[in-house]
Parts: sequence; structure tokens; C-alpha cells
Amino acid sequence: MKRQFLLATLIVAASYTLACTNFIVGKKASADGSVFCTYNADSYGAFMPLYHFAAAKHAPGEMRQIYDWDTNKYLGQIPEAAETWNVIGNTNEWQVTIGETTFGGREEMVDTTGIIDYGSLIYIALQRSKTAREAIQVMTTLVEQFGYCSEGETFSVCDANEAWIMEMMGCGSDRSVSKERTVWVALRIPDDMICAHANQSRIRQFNMKAKQDVLFSKNVVKYARKMGWFDGKDEEFSYADAYCPADFGARRWCEARVWSFFNRFTDDFSAYLPWAMGMEPNAKPMPLWIKPNKLVTLQALQAAMRDHFEDTPFSLDQDLGGGIWEMPYRVSPLSYTVDGEKYFNERPTSTQQSAFSFISQMRSWLPRQVGGCFWFGNDDGNMISYVPIYCANTRQPLCFNTPGADDIHFSMDNAFWVCNWVSNMVYPRYSLMFPSLKQVRDSLDAAFAKAQPEIEAEAIARCGNDEQALAARMTDYSCLKAEQMMDRWRQLAYFLIVKYNDMVERPDRDGQFYYNEHGLGATVKRPGMGQRFAREMNRHANHRMKMPK
Repeated sequence: MKRQFLLATLIVAASYTLACTNFIVGKKASADGSVFCTYNADSYGAFMPLYHFAAAKHAPGEMRQIYDWDTNKYLGQIPEAAETWNVIGNTNEWQVTIGETTFGGREEMVDTTGIIDYGSLIYIALQRSKTAREAIQVMTTLVEQFGYCSEGETFSVCDANEAWIMEMMGCGSDRSVSKERTVWVALRIPDDMICAHANQSRIRQFNMKAKQDVLFSKNVVKYARKMGWFDGKDEEFSYADAYCPADFGARRWCEARVWSFFNRFTDDFSAYLPWAMGMEPNAKPMPLWIKPNKLVTLQALQAAMRDHFEDTPFSLDQDLGGGIWEMPYRVSPLSYTVDGEKYFNERPTSTQQSAFSFISQMRSWLPRQVGGCFWFGNDDGNMISYVPIYCANTRQPLCFNTPGADDIHFSMDNAFWVCNWVSNMVYPRYSLMFPSLKQVRDSLDAAFAKAQPEIEAEAIARCGNDEQALAARMTDYSCLKAEQMMDRWRQLAYFLIVKYNDMVERPDRDGQFYYNEHGLGATVKRPGMGQRFAREMNRHANHRMKMPK
């Protein structure tokens, strides 16, 4: 039965292509009282800058053009709001942050007549909301009025006081089947809890009477009943089971990332391992949120965003897929066929197709221009340093919005391309080259974090209640740190080329290469392959390469 369950769902699960990860931390679950929201934006081939929408006032009748975030296809137009707020990345000047992961769900629920996609919905809501609750109201009102044309989506919607998880799907394109256009539910995450989602619907039963902490569309149960997907009592209704039942791929490739995050903050999370492994159809699902066994820090979240299932049953060091230098990454697609048999690779949080990664830090006790720090990197979270970008920034650093740089045009001034250049040098020779990248990455992360309290205190002391001055000062600081990161990353690129040319290792002294006594570069080292890989290679070769004694 387990084998049948795996094979029956593997082909369906192979359709997971836009795969992202969000971690959420309530203010009483964090070490300093911050609300945290993280996001790895994973999409093969996507070039994404640090987005910016300036605050503005709009005349009556002014319209906003809607283009699909993933495809850039024109979808339609909606009226502009009278006033919109400044947005940088996925946060706004009021410290509202929104992230997402796509879970897909039932295909017949996609509303092809809708004109608002999930990406546009995020950035419109950020421009129109001062709180997380207001953002939820804006989002649900917009899709009900104009239609939601994307697949099923889980949203993280947070501000400096509250963290919410919301799931949304359309009601198909036939209005004779449903007059309402969406089914959705939003739950407030308790302040002392952590939550996560990763491309699988996670909201199951919810308390429909808890009006302050639970919001939902009036048709959320009725639509499922009408479609024949649920026939129990209202209090037994599970959003995930009705609209996106979890198959093998949803659990192994998606829920396993949630399991790994929760596992970091529990004494023993093995009871939910059968669910995450995906092999047992009747395994117990994970809870939507848990209380961490230790308070969560920025540094702990950085590590979680860089996770490759280390020291877990999903660890990527159990097969030869990483190659000679044991990279904790796997080629796509996630499933493949050999001699008529289907196989799969693990899918960790950190993955090569991340277009950007962020950790949004929201703090209620500081002036909002300083309280919202959006730690951002333009590539795989494991391969970048998180740069502090403040929520009221009125311009993007040049490296995150470089003229002339796009999907098909490289630029040495652009973070996406320089960081990807470095990453793609390191991936295939990971164990050999990654220590050099990690040293630079960690030194920058530590320096940015160490400077944060002093820089913020100085800005508040100097600017006082002058909001514009505060925004300008934090904008200048963010741009300075971004360019410092870029300078250091270009140096790293040049260093890696020289040090590891031709699969050898050139000696250096504190990052500086040197000549020998004859005026030539010091003799290179030949590190060879690791013992684990060599042992496995020889085993598969059946000792064919064994030298005579």
C-alpha cells in the first residue's frame, strides 16, 4: 500500500515548480520581542530585484494596471486607492510584511476570469495597509470584487504586533456554480508560537467562533459541501483536506521543510516524521504552529533559511547525488525515471532556484522607520549575506535595482548576477569552495547585526520625531551596506577563480596569495575527493580501479 501510494502521487507531485518557504515567529517567541517573517522566493530562471513602490496620492478615477507577477501577462485594471504607502521589498513603511507559498490545490478552483494574481495581491495590499488585519481585509475584498486568477496560496501576513497565516483559493470560473469568487481562512498565530508553510495547505480545523483571531469567507464550508468534498459537521471541517489533500510530493517535498524548521525548536519532533516522510498515507499531520523550546533569534532564522536537512533522516549526505564535492543540492526536476522506475530527490529549504531571500524583522517599540528591518539577499539564502534594508527606504540600493540588468543581461553591478556567479562556481565543488564563501558570508552577517543597535539608536537620537529625516537616514545606511556587500562579493568572486582554478587549491595567507622564493605563485595543493565519495565510487566500480599491491 505504501508503494502504491508513492507511485500514484509521484507524477502529480512532480508539478511543484514554484516552490517557496515561509517561517513566522510571534513576538513572544522571539528573543527580542520582534515579529519575524521569512521568505525564500524560489522560481527557476526568475530574475527578481528588490521591489519599490513610492508612497503616492491618486486622483479619482485613476486606474492601476495589473500584470501577472510570474509571467508579466496583462490581466486587467482596478481603481487606485486615494493614498498608497511606501513599499520596499515585501514590507511597507508601517512594518506590514507579506510572504507566500503556492500550494496549488484543486485545479477546477482556479478562476480564469479573475484579474488579480497572488503576486499583484501582495504588493497592492502592502501599498494600502497599515496593519496585518487591514491587509487581510484589503486582499479578501479585492479578490471577491475582481476575481483571483492564481492557484491555491498560503500567505504570511504580519506587522509589529501580530502574525497571521491565510490560505486562499478561487471558486472556479462558472458563476452559476458559485456567486462568491474565493474561499479563504486566516488565523492569527499565537504570540508565543512559531509557524511555517512550504507549498502545501496547512490550515485544517479552526475555531469558527473565535472572531478576534479567526477570519474566513462565509462560503468556506458551504462551497466544499456543494462540490462534494466535505459532508461532516462544520466544526470538523478541514480547509487543507477539502481543498488540497496532501499527496506524497506535498508531504515529502513541502511539509518536510516545515518539519525540519519545527525540529530545530523542539526536544523531539519524531512523532511527526512519518507525516513528513510521505510514505504512510494515514500518518498524523503536523500542528499548524508550535511553542519553541527556546526563543528565536535573527541568527537562528538565518540558519533555518539555509537548511539542507542536516542531521535529520532527510539529510542529503546519504547518496551520491551531491557529486565528488558533496553539494547539499540536487538537480531538477525533483523526480526522475531510470530503466522504467521512478525515483525522487529531497527538497530542502535552501535551494539553488531562489531568486531572493528575506527575513523581515518588525519591532513595535521603535519608530516604524527604524523598527522594520528587512534583511534581504538576491539569491539562495545559503549563498548570500542578509543586508539590512529598512522598511521606510525611499530608494533601492543600486545593486538590487541595476539599470540594464535583467533575466538575460549580466551586470557586475547587480547583486542577483554577481551572487549567482559566485554560487554557481561553488555548487559543483561545494565541500572544496564553500568554506571560503561561508567565511565572507558570516563575517558580513555578524558585522551587520553588531552594528544594528548603535546605528538605530544614533538615527533616533539625531532625527527625533522627524519621520522624513529618519527614513532618509535609514535609506542612506541601507544603500551603504548593500554596496559594501557587493564590493565584498566581487572580491570573493575574483578570489575563488584564483584559489580553485582547475580543481586544485592555491595557498593564501589571510586571503592574500603569495609567490614562492623563485617569484612564481606558491605551489598548488591537489585536495582530491573525499573519503566517503571515494569509498562509494569504488564500491560501485566493483574494485575495477583498485591498484595492484
